[in-house]
Amino acid sequence: MEKEQNPKFKILMFPWLAHGHIYPFLELAKRLSKKNFTMYLCSTPINLDSIKKDQSNYSSSIELIELQIPESDELPQELHTTKNLPPNLLPILLQTFQKSSSSFKDIINSLKPDLLIYDFFQPWAPKIALSKGIPSVNFTTTGATACSFYHHLYSNGASSDFISQAIYILDEEKIDFRAHLEANIKDADKDFAFGNFTMSSDIVLIKCCKEVEAKYIDYLSILSKKRIIPTGPLIADSNDQEEHSYIIDWLNGKNHRSTVYISFGSEYFLSKEQIEEIAKGLEICDVNFIWIIRFPSNEKLINKEDALPKGFIERVKDRGLVLFKWAPQTKILGHLSAGGFVSHCGWSSINESMYFGVPVIGMPMKSEQPINARLMVEVGVGVEVVRERNGLYLGEEIAKAIDKAFCEGLRYRAKDLSEKIKEKEEQEVDEVAEQLMKLCMKNK
Repeated sequence: MEKEQNPKFKILMFPWLAHGHIYPFLELAKRLSKKNFTMYLCSTPINLDSIKKDQSNYSSSIELIELQIPESDELPQELHTTKNLPPNLLPILLQTFQKSSSSFKDIINSLKPDLLIYDFFQPWAPKIALSKGIPSVNFTTTGATACSFYHHLYSNGASSDFISQAIYILDEEKIDFRAHLEANIKDADKDFAFGNFTMSSDIVLIKCCKEVEAKYIDYLSILSKKRIIPTGPLIADSNDQEEHSYIIDWLNGKNHRSTVYISFGSEYFLSKEQIEEIAKGLEICDVNFIWIIRFPSNEKLINKEDALPKGFIERVKDRGLVLFKWAPQTKILGHLSAGGFVSHCGWSSINESMYFGVPVIGMPMKSEQPINARLMVEVGVGVEVVRERNGLYLGEEIAKAIDKAFCEGLRYRAKDLSEKIKEKEEQEVDEVAEQLMKLCMKNK
């Protein structure tokens, strides 16, 4: 007699509207769709349209569910995403997102999922699910180091020593998540900062790897009184080889590990002064480079010379490629000529850098990014650029950090860590699937 298979449960994924949140949720959904789950991902039409551009990769395994949020003159539908959103409109998007709870309730009533996997900015979502008897699991797309650090401060106060002296924040880097966010969050509890952990059924999923953050995973579990399950790095494949083949062709012409990649993600925009300092640093250290410079969607750039020092493009034309648009980051980091990554240290970028064995040159800008940069230094695969008290990174310090990142010791450690992460990748996803299956079966 054939062994009876577990029933195929329905899981609804509900990320915040940021690229750095949506794509980890999407990647986890892709992997779980191969583990006897039917997966649904809920977001705004503009975000789903971006996913649908690669229809062959997603359509057969994941059903995309449209979330309707109010449209206004100030925030039309094309701005229902953080990608390229002007910074002054972020609070408006966050406030408007809270008004989508009625649409989400309709989705829950119609879909009747067996499990909800939810994000940080919508505490009302698990409350709606739990009112219907549906278990909910929080998926945190920030690493265990940053989560445990801030949970430690929240639980023990700033005077209490953290478990590692290598992880710290400067006075000017301190942020009060509650003050910044709680007023804009619907149904936020008193302990909003970590209330999402409390509402999570039995476990909390977190985008990290045991090979990198084992002690911080363990400490976070103690602080939150929840079992913390790492999902692994969840690196997305980039299938747009034809559109960006000229970038790969350019990299093919460079020596092994000779090129530094510079990018600050899709949601941070450099000041003109900072652009000038990075350009100065690149000229000082004399390495090959690919530099991605992004601007808010309402800011039109006509001439590259307007954003860069006069004559810079001409001076670096033989060793530098400056792009004012999106580029296939994983393809670049995975290329043999990539030898370093100048990054804002957003968690997705950090994971991609570790996965491909490329040392990080950290220029953290906000939020938990300074902690991510210091984790890379602690692990031995990164260098943090010295920052001025006014928040500016000077060209001379950028050049010093790039030169240090290209040393053999850092490269060797980055390569070794990459191999360990890849070796455990499938095992971590299997553990996630097993724990989610237990939750669904328990609630059946």
